[in-house]
Amino acid sequence: MGRTSMDGTDATIKRTLERNNAMARKTGYVWHEWYGWHDTGTHAGIFPSGGYVQPYQNFESPESKARFAGLVEVSGLLESLTRVAPRQVSDEDLLRVHTAAHVERIRTQSEAGGGDAGDGFSPFGKGSFELAKFAAGGTLAAAEAVLDGVVDNAYALVRPPGHHAEPDQGRGYCLFANVPVAIEALRAQGKVNKVAIFDYDVHHGNGAQKIYWEDPNVLTISVHQDRLFPQDSGLADERGEGPGFGTNLNIPLPAGSGDEAYWRVVEKVAAPAIKSFAPDIIIVSSGFDPSAFDPLGRMSVTSNGFRGVAERLLAIADEVCSGRIVFSHEGGYSAVHVPFCGIAVLETLSGIKTDVEDPFNESVGNSPTKTLTSIQEDVIGQSAELAKQLGMTYGH
Repeated sequence: MGRTSMDGTDATIKRTLERNNAMARKTGYVWHEWYGWHDTGTHAGIFPSGGYVQPYQNFESPESKARFAGLVEVSGLLESLTRVAPRQVSDEDLLRVHTAAHVERIRTQSEAGGGDAGDGFSPFGKGSFELAKFAAGGTLAAAEAVLDGVVDNAYALVRPPGHHAEPDQGRGYCLFANVPVAIEALRAQGKVNKVAIFDYDVHHGNGAQKIYWEDPNVLTISVHQDRLFPQDSGLADERGEGPGFGTNLNIPLPAGSGDEAYWRVVEKVAAPAIKSFAPDIIIVSSGFDPSAFDPLGRMSVTSNGFRGVAERLLAIADEVCSGRIVFSHEGGYSAVHVPFCGIAVLETLSGIKTDVEDPFNESVGNSPTKTLTSIQEDVIGQSAELAKQLGMTYGH
C-alpha cells in the first residue's frame, strides 16, 4: 500500500487522479447498497439447492457488482465521479413497456416472499419488485443527468439486470427491462426521440429486440456469443419488422472471440449504423460476461478489450450526439474479474487513469484468442453489410 493522506486517499492514487484531471470528463455514477440486497437464493449456479445439489449461491449474486463498486471506491476514482442518486420508476413507467399482468405478477410474488421472473431460472426474494424498479430508475436517473447536462456521460451500476426481460415476462435473471423502461420514460418527458442501444453482454439482448421490433426510432445492436442464450434468438437475419425493419442488428460471434473481434464489431457495424441513424443518445447494455473468466460465457475478452470497446463507443457518441452516452450494467458473473473490466470502462468514460492494473492480464494478456480470426471476420462482415443498408435507408 502507498502512503495514505489524512483524508484517507492513497497519496499515489491522488497524484495520478490530479495529473489526469485536466483531460477528465464529468462522468455520472449510479450505485446504491440496495442493489446488493436483491436476493436470488441459495441456488448452485442456476439450479435450486436440494437433494444432491448442495446450497451455494446463484450465478447472479451481488458479488461481482459489489466488488466492482468497492474497487471504484478504493482506487480513488469515486472522488472524481459525480454521484447520481437512483430512484424507483413508477408503475406508469413500467407499463409503457410491460404488460399489467407481468408487473402485477412480480409485485404479488415479491410481497409473498419471492418467486421467479418467468422462465423458471430467474429467482427473486421478498422486496425485489421495488429493487427492480430501483434498477430501472437508476438507469433513468443516469440518462436524465446526461441529457440535462449535469454530467457528460454516465455509468449506472444497477441490479437486477434487465436486457432479457420481455413485455410479458422476465427471463435470464431480469425482472424488468431497465433500458427500455428508461427510454420510454425519457420519450414521455420529451427528452429524446431517437435512441441507439448497443449491447455487448455475452447473451443476446432479446428484450430490447422484442420491445422495439417494429419501432423505427430505436436502433438495437447486440453482439453476443452465437446461440448461447436465448438459444432461439440473436441471429443476423433478425432485422425487425414493418416500420422497424432494418433497425435491429445482431452480430452472433463464435465462441472464443476476443478483444479484436469486439473492437471490429464496433468499428464496422456499430459505428456506421449509429452514425446513419443519428440518435439523440446512445445507451449501452454493459455486460462483462464476455470476460475470459466468466462462468456463463465462452468468450475471451480482457479488461483492456472492454476499455477499447468503451473508447470506440465514446468516439462515436462524440461525433453523433455530443458525447451523450450512458452505460447500464447487465451481466458479468466472475466476481474476481468484473471489477477490473468495469473500472477500465469507467476510466475511459471519465478520462481519468487510476493506478489499478488488472492482475489477470498475466494469464490472458497475450492470449492468441485476442486476435481476430477469418471466421469472426466473416460474421462481422455479414452484419456490416446490413449496417450499410441501414445507412441507405436513412440517406447517409
